[in-house]
Amino acid sequence: MTKKKAAKPMTTAQQLGSIVKSARQIMRKDKGLNGDLDRLPVLTWVMFLKFLDDLESLREAKAELEGKEFKAAIDAPYRWRDWAAKEGGITGGELISFVNNDFTVRPDGTKGEGLFAYLRELQGENGQMDRRDVIATVFSGLHNRMLNGYLLRDVIDKVNGIHFNSSEEMHTLSRLYETMLREMRDAAGDSGEFYTPRPVVRFMVEVTKPQLGESVLDPACGTGGFLVEALSYLEGQCATVEDRAMLQGSSLYGGEPKPLPYLLVQMNLLLHGLEYPQIDSGNSLRFPLREIGDKDRVDVILTNPPFGGEEEKGILGNFPDDMQTAETALLFLQLIMRKLKRPGKGSDCGGRAAVVVPNGTLFSDGIGARIKEELLKNFNLHTIVRLPDGVFAPYTDIPANLLFFDRSGPTDEIWYYDIPTPDGRKKYTKTKPMEFGEFADCMAWWERRHENTFAWKVSASEILKYDEDGTLFAANLDLKNPNSLEALEHRPPLELLESIAKKEKQIFSILDGLKEQLSGGHE
Repeated sequence: MTKKKAAKPMTTAQQLGSIVKSARQIMRKDKGLNGDLDRLPVLTWVMFLKFLDDLESLREAKAELEGKEFKAAIDAPYRWRDWAAKEGGITGGELISFVNNDFTVRPDGTKGEGLFAYLRELQGENGQMDRRDVIATVFSGLHNRMLNGYLLRDVIDKVNGIHFNSSEEMHTLSRLYETMLREMRDAAGDSGEFYTPRPVVRFMVEVTKPQLGESVLDPACGTGGFLVEALSYLEGQCATVEDRAMLQGSSLYGGEPKPLPYLLVQMNLLLHGLEYPQIDSGNSLRFPLREIGDKDRVDVILTNPPFGGEEEKGILGNFPDDMQTAETALLFLQLIMRKLKRPGKGSDCGGRAAVVVPNGTLFSDGIGARIKEELLKNFNLHTIVRLPDGVFAPYTDIPANLLFFDRSGPTDEIWYYDIPTPDGRKKYTKTKPMEFGEFADCMAWWERRHENTFAWKVSASEILKYDEDGTLFAANLDLKNPNSLEALEHRPPLELLESIAKKEKQIFSILDGLKEQLSGGHE
């Protein structure tokens, strides 16, 4: 008889993939769940508590070796190891009662608060914010929607097989988690604004160049894509223990009012190594602009604010009377301008921002025009990158743009860069998304700017249009590429000839200069 070969042990990645697949199958059997947006939160909060318990175990062991006191964020019998780690443990109605009820019989046989009720009431010690506050805020708006305790037990047993006790497993889970976030985006439909394609995020971070010691904010952070990318960028600048402490304690800030994305951004940042994510769970627009002072301002803002939505009247009252609009993107644009540091207030050139906006923001008039007038007169809108169609597929076909501005002074001229789609394609799609490498030409141009097929510049004075009484009536930033084939086809013949003659003069001037250099070298 031939001996069967022993099955190779599964890699961490395979194990995690298998767990997610099995958990999905289990959760589809629960009639209390409707669609992927219900299923994914169940898996997420279960993974969050398992990850947290493993992290606490590692810290406890480290503290013991160093002879230091360790204070757990979650006490018994609410730790994962107390109620979830034993396979086939508390299950059925008993498990659902422990998780969901305000008061229940706990796994150790004592009576007390249910799991979610306990977690929602956690507080940092001595009035100091710590991980307990993060956990409490995460679970404050979260509900367990899985009503079948036996199926929930199966999910818990699957997740219990993950052990977050090595950097390799952390990185593997981070990649898996990114996949889950993409699935969340794909299932979100009209709510998919909280996910921005990673190539776009990375490009915005790399050209904005946040520096260690600067404060970085995303006031509409969703699942945390910008903050994770900024964290990775800043980690490369850490050389000492003090640098890392600065990164951990005073570098990254966010705001996200929706309970589910709030949970996701917390876990996403924890998985990427940020020990205490500083994410505000309230609406970033809730503060009157006039009350935002220098202490509230930051060095860098990176964000993709929601657009197309409408804010309640109480929020609109936080903005100047002539700047109140129902369009959320325009409200966030005002907030971003207000939140940037002024020159001389801890920054020589003032704060800087990179913001995703829809086309409507560029050509809006009325209140939109007045907001853009303030942007051009009081800020330096130095660059607008026009993204190709389909970058945000499948949620919207609305073209998007990237605004880059700072507080170094008023806008003199605006550079535009029109990123083309790859040859042979009209637009990006969900199955063929944009890749980071397609920003390469724009990144090379960024440092040494010149007009070319994709880049052109305009004077700010050409954007702001006033009538005879000096009243603003237009501020259109939605300018088409004058160098595109489509634009050339519609230009008058005389204008084309003048343009060709001008370019020929430039070429001959360059050639004359080269001749002088060459002849000078032979003397």
